[in-house]
Amino acid sequence: MSADKQSSPQASEWGRVTEDGTVYVRTVDGERSVGQYPEGTPEEALKFFTDRYDALAFEVQLLEQRIGAGKLSPEEATTTVKALREQVVEANAVGDLNGLAARLDATGPVIAIQRDAKRAEKAQRSAESRAEKDKIVSEAEKLAEGNDWRNGANRLRDLLEAWKALPRLDRATDDALWRRFSSARTTYTRRRKAHFAEEHGRRDSARVVKERLATEAEALATSTDWGPTAGRYRDLMREWKAAGPAPREVDDQLWQRFRGAQDTFFGARDAANAELDQEFAANAEVKEALLVEAEALLPVTDLEAAKKAFRDIADRWDEAGKVPRDRMKDLEGRIRKVEQAIRSVEDDQWKRSDPEKSARADDLVSKLEAGIAETRTKLEKAQTAGDAKRAKDLESELANKEAFLDMARKASEEFGA
Repeated sequence: MSADKQSSPQASEWGRVTEDGTVYVRTVDGERSVGQYPEGTPEEALKFFTDRYDALAFEVQLLEQRIGAGKLSPEEATTTVKALREQVVEANAVGDLNGLAARLDATGPVIAIQRDAKRAEKAQRSAESRAEKDKIVSEAEKLAEGNDWRNGANRLRDLLEAWKALPRLDRATDDALWRRFSSARTTYTRRRKAHFAEEHGRRDSARVVKERLATEAEALATSTDWGPTAGRYRDLMREWKAAGPAPREVDDQLWQRFRGAQDTFFGARDAANAELDQEFAANAEVKEALLVEAEALLPVTDLEAAKKAFRDIADRWDEAGKVPRDRMKDLEGRIRKVEQAIRSVEDDQWKRSDPEKSARADDLVSKLEAGIAETRTKLEKAQTAGDAKRAKDLESELANKEAFLDMARKASEEFGA
């Protein structure tokens, strides 16, 4: 090969083409062959390999943008950068390959920052997930200890869905919390089943009791022994309430039987009482007239005459017989009011003439009079001795005793009246 041919190859800043179409690229490590392009001109050969470089540069630029925008995870970014760098270093292309490799190397600190941020974010999510799972476990354990059989099962299902939606923690922590949560769910479910099994047994027992009560109630429905039968129905009702609920499908039917028997009996009793009330209406009119006589005795002015007249009225009252039930309370109340008024006057007279009380009153007067005489003697001695303080105390004592004496004499006069 002549010297002229050696100086003729197409050259550029980053590569050159020899006469035989061999293309070289320049790097910091020296030149290396990237391929041959014998069919075209040197310009075409160089362009072919610089186009390859441009394509690599575009990939590098695109990767830089994706890393900068956080489109890739740090792990994905590291793997992609490593693969593309190897591709750049060994690329059969003409251009600033070392510059592209340097740009890829420059993404390392960015990826490191993103990795730290991801770790911090993961740690925060893990802490939040731990806190939420702790709350879920605590609530589940509380439900497991409680007796909310109506809402507890639904709430545990909601808690399970919330658990599934949370990120996993480290295996040891996550497994420990899950065992607590699962144990709480198992405990609740076991207790709930036991509760409903026990309740089912109680309902079956209640059904047996209520069937017996309904049968007895139906047997009593035609009874005309009004008082005892009404009392027995009250006893049956207490037993019915104490029995508790029977299975839902039969409880209403049993109640209808029981209630229907009650209604039949009490309806017949009310009808019978209504007939009696009509018969007793005339008796009520007689007692109304007797009340006019009795109430005319008040206020009592002549006790003995009032007592005699009231005894006569009371005899005729008893002879008048029963009255309608709705009139009984009013009529009886009025006659008792007259009776109590006469008895009150009689009691007052007895109190005033009670011999024992009169004697006690007289005795008290005598004692007070003797005490007053004694106090007066002491007072005179104190005054003679010039003991002013002693005299003052005795004067006060004397005044008190004289006041009590006055009250005692009045009481004695009342008893003697």
